[in-house]
Amino acid sequence: MTSLSAYIDDFARFITASPSSYHAAAESARRLTRAGFTQLHESDDWSEVPSLSSMRGTAHAGRYFVVRDGAVVAWVKPAGAKPTTPFRILGAHTDSPGFKLKPKPTTGSYGWLQAGVEVYGGPLANSWLDRELELAGRLVTTDGVEHLVRTGPFLRIPQLAVHLDRSANEALTLDRQRHLNPIFGIGDVRQADLVAHLAALAGIDAADVAGYDILTADTNPPARFGLNDELFAAGRMDNLSSVHAGLTALIEVSENDDAINVLAAFDHEELGSQSRSGASGPMLDDILSRIGDDLGATVSERLRAYADSWCVSADAGHSVHPNYPERHDPVNLPLAGRGPLLKINGNQRYATDAAGAALWARCSAAAGVPYQEFVSNNNVPCGSTIGPLTATRLGIRTVDVGIPLLSMHSARELAHVNDPFALSAAIGAFFAGA
Repeated sequence: MTSLSAYIDDFARFITASPSSYHAAAESARRLTRAGFTQLHESDDWSEVPSLSSMRGTAHAGRYFVVRDGAVVAWVKPAGAKPTTPFRILGAHTDSPGFKLKPKPTTGSYGWLQAGVEVYGGPLANSWLDRELELAGRLVTTDGVEHLVRTGPFLRIPQLAVHLDRSANEALTLDRQRHLNPIFGIGDVRQADLVAHLAALAGIDAADVAGYDILTADTNPPARFGLNDELFAAGRMDNLSSVHAGLTALIEVSENDDAINVLAAFDHEELGSQSRSGASGPMLDDILSRIGDDLGATVSERLRAYADSWCVSADAGHSVHPNYPERHDPVNLPLAGRGPLLKINGNQRYATDAAGAALWARCSAAAGVPYQEFVSNNNVPCGSTIGPLTATRLGIRTVDVGIPLLSMHSARELAHVNDPFALSAAIGAFFAGA
C-alpha cells in the first residue's frame, strides 16, 4: 500500500477483526485466500496436491499457507526454487495479554453475575478497568469441530470508587484472584450459563461444547487522533502490528527469485511460546522441512538452505516515555514516528547481532524509511521475543525489530501512524531481497 492513510485504515480493520489469536489466524487466512494463496492441511499428503506434486523435479511457483490453532505460516515459493534455496522469514505472534475464561466460568455474588477468568500473559491490569470488554475465541464441540465466537461489548471490570478507597490515586493494588473478575449482568448464578450464551452466539448446542479457549478483548475501536491525526490507539498492537505488516508485505511483494518468503505468525508468545503453535514448538521447522521435501532436498541441502536464510523477528518495542525518561537508556532514546526499532540486547534477549543490524540497515534504506536502535536501561531488564527461540531451534540468522509503542500490554496501546507503515515497507524490502 503506497498510501499511509490506506495502510492505517486497513491495519485498524485487521485489529477489529482479530479479538483473539484464533480470529487473527482466521482473518489472515481470509486475506491470504483472497490474494490467491492455497490453504494446505498438515494431515494431508502434500505430494498429492497437484500444484505441489508438480514441483518435484520441476520449477513451479506457489503461494500456500497452513493454520495451526491460533498460528499461521504462509510462504511464496519462486518458480526457480531449488533444494538449497534459502528462506526469508518474518516471525511475529498473534496473541496479546489479557484474561482467559476459566472452567466453570459463571460466577458472581451479591446479585452480580461475573465471569471467572485467569490472567493471560502480563497485562497492565489497571488499564483493563472500567472498559467494555468482549469475549472472543473458539469453542470446540464433541466432534472436534472448532467454532469461532465473539460477543461484542459484554463485560466490565469495575473499579472501586475513590470514596471507598481514598488511597486509590496513591497506591492502587489489584488482587488477581479477587479484583479482576468482570461483571456481565445481574441475577442468580444458578440460572445463568456463560458457556450456553457463547454457544448460542456460535449457533451450536451448549451440550455439544466440550472445550473452549476464550479470552477478553477491549471493544473500543482503533482511532487516529492528535495533531494532524498522527497518533494511533488500539488494543493488541503488541503484536498485531507485526502480523499485519508481514502479511501485507508477503501479499504485495512479487516473488523473490532468490529466496522462499515466509510469514510465521505464532501463538502463545505472551506465555513463553512453549506450545505446539508457539515459536518454541515444532511448527516452523515442520513446515520448512516439508517445503524442502517437496523440493527434493537432502538433509545436507536443507542445512545449506538454513545457513543462507534470515529471520526478521518483529515484535513491538518501547518508545521513550516523556513522563518516565529515567526508565530508558539515557543515550538510545527511540521516538514515536521516527521509524521501527532495531532491538539490541547484550544478553541475547534479542537475537540482533552486527550482521543482523547490517541487514536491517539495507532493508530500511531500500524501503526509504528510517529506523532507530533500542537498548534497555541496565536497571530495567528487557523482555524477550521469538527471535532467540527461532535462532536457537533452527540455527537461522535472526534480527529483532518492531514498532515503538507507549502503554505496551495496556488494554489500549499507542503508536505513531508512521511506524507501522514504515515497518511493512521495510519488511517488503526484506522479502524483495534487500
